[in-house]
Order: sequence, then structure tokens, then C-alpha cells
Amino acid sequence: MQPTSGGDPFDGEPEQQALFGWADTAPAAPPEHDGSFRISATARRMLDIREVYGEPAALASPRGQQILARLPEVPITEVAGHWRIPSLHGNAGSVARWTRIKRETLVLGVRQSLTTRPNGRSADFIAPGASNGCAMACAYCYVPRRKGYANPITLFTNIEAIIAHIQRHVRAQGAKPEPNQCDRDAWVYDVGENGDCSVDALICDNTADLIAAFRALPTAKASFATKFVNPDLLDLDPGGRTRVRFSLMPQDDSRLLDIRTSPVAQRIAAAADFLDAGYEVHFNLSPVVLRPGWQRDWAELLTHLDDVVPDRVKEQAAAEVILLTHNEQLHEVNLGWHPRAEDVLWQPAAQETKRSQNGAINVRYELQVKQRAIGRLRELIASHAPWLRIRYAF
Repeated sequence: MQPTSGGDPFDGEPEQQALFGWADTAPAAPPEHDGSFRISATARRMLDIREVYGEPAALASPRGQQILARLPEVPITEVAGHWRIPSLHGNAGSVARWTRIKRETLVLGVRQSLTTRPNGRSADFIAPGASNGCAMACAYCYVPRRKGYANPITLFTNIEAIIAHIQRHVRAQGAKPEPNQCDRDAWVYDVGENGDCSVDALICDNTADLIAAFRALPTAKASFATKFVNPDLLDLDPGGRTRVRFSLMPQDDSRLLDIRTSPVAQRIAAAADFLDAGYEVHFNLSPVVLRPGWQRDWAELLTHLDDVVPDRVKEQAAAEVILLTHNEQLHEVNLGWHPRAEDVLWQPAAQETKRSQNGAINVRYELQVKQRAIGRLRELIASHAPWLRIRYAF
């Protein structure tokens, strides 16, 4: 992708106001040339890569070469490691360009840690992901908490090693002995914990390779959550071995917090297409943000979901309910590019400190507040979308 011509009127400014609107535009025109959505105008609004940082081994790899071939004339900066790039993650001035960096910067790395860890909530296992970071800019995202002042996509180019690790792990499990909340028959592997596989697919074939690998694993399913509708995924023939979880929240919350994502109504409308293409389709009601009017707005969302989702989707759908967890470091970063989001995300009077599974210190709603909210949301689901089975609420 080539840089667009002319200057950008939003240079140097937090861009959330300019970006609230693009997700509400009319559907993109039919894709050009080979029919791929990744070259469409909508995709170019999401990603217009103008600089690449890469580890030498990542740049030289077959996947790295595939990516760079699609980015002719884009300047490349070699870096010793993808995790800490002083001019990017360590530069406090980057925060004012938070969303611009997400659109224009790509990092290529080699994933060194190939470990699969137990989960038991959304999935049986968390697999080593093929990316870290995202071109979208959800204000509550936990991924940038350790990075500093920028969080563009980092794509890992050693996809063959990642897939080989997952295949060995799946085969070592054997058949699933009994149903659980993750799935009745299959071991479920979350393959997109720290990124969005639908957006990754705009850049390279990592997502396609993962879906193809699980198609050949009869005892396991891949699973990933997404806030971006990428029609290219409809052509990947998942064979029922990949679960897509469309993340949903009331549209007013999404306008404020889900920056640069597909509109919530578009995510809901895509469910039937993805089911018909061979995916299992679930929903993430996430994050649930408690603020004045939240119950009314969630009732409206659930009513809309019930009205437009066809029966074939309802018959196999399930949901996860996840209340907001926040973080003081992320709070400080957000104040630099999107302070309006913190008006609803940062609520010290209703939040308490918690230590996450990875040892980080975060804040969540005080226990009794959270329990009441989960109970109320269960009532709303039972009233407005009674077909929607809740796999877990957290």
C-alpha cells in the first residue's frame, strides 16, 4: 500500500474525533482486481502502512518477504527486538499519534516463546498468538499496558513454528473426555489473545494458515474474538473447526470506546454469513461498562440482536459476559490521546484493585457492584434474547 497523497489535517492531534465517523459510512465499494477485501478502500482506511520496523530474521523469513512484497517503497528500520523500540514504544510523544501509528506502522518479529497455557474460561487453552497489538484502538484494551506510548500491530513471521507447536499440543491431549463450558466435544484454543485475527488477515496469511491447520485437527477448534468484519475470511473454508466470537456492546459505548472498529450492527449482521461459511459463531458481550443508562442500552442491543439474528445462528450461539477491567498505566496513556474515554472507564469510587493471572495490578468493579451487574445482565438476556446461552460471566 502506498502513502496517500497530500497532507493530513489531523497531524499532531489525537484523532479519535476524526475516526469516530468512518465506521458509520456506507458499505465499501466492491473490491478491486482479485476480489480481495484487503485491497478495498475500507481496508486502506484501517491500514495504510508507511513504515515498517522489523527484526532481521523476521524480515528475511518467507512470511516477512510476503508482507514486504505488498509494501513496495515503504521504509524499513531494522530493530534488535520487536517488544521495545525506543523511537516507538519508548517515545512519550507517540501518544499524541496513538491512532495514526496504528494505521501507518507495522512491526515484524519472531515469536520466541511458544507455550500453550490452560485457560478454562473462553477456551481450554491459550495458544501462542501470531500477533501482538492491533490497528484498532479500543480504549480499554489490555495489550498496550506494558508497551508504553504506542501499540501498532506486531506480526510474528514464524507462523510455521507456531502452528507446529499447536499441532503437537493438540495431539498430546487426545480426545476430550467430557464436555465443559468451553465446548462439548473439542479442545478449544484461543489463537488471538493479544490481537485481532480479522485485522491481521489484511496484511498476511497468518490467520488463513491457522484456520487451515485447525481444519485438519478433528479434536480441537481455534477461537478468536473480533471487532472487525473482514469478508476475506468467508473464503477460508474453516470446516466447523474455528469459532469466531463477535464482540458486542451498545453503540453509544462503541462510538466512545471502540475506536476504528466495525459498527456493532455490522458485526451482528455478519454472523449469518460466517456461520454459512463454516464457522461456529458466538458473541462476546464485552466489556460491560457501568455508567448511567447502561441497562437501557444493553436491553436495546439485545433486542436488536434478537430481531436480526436468524434462527440458524441462534441455535448454535453462546456468549461470554465480561465486565470491564482497567489499569492505571493504561489510564495515564489514554489521558494523552482520548481523555473522554476515561470519564466512563476510570471510576475509582466503584472500582477495586485486583491482581491478574499474569501478575499485573489492575482495577475492576468492586465485587458486590460487579455481582449485581452480572445478575442484572443475565436478567436482560433472559428477557430480550432468551436463546443466548451464557458460557461464562466474569
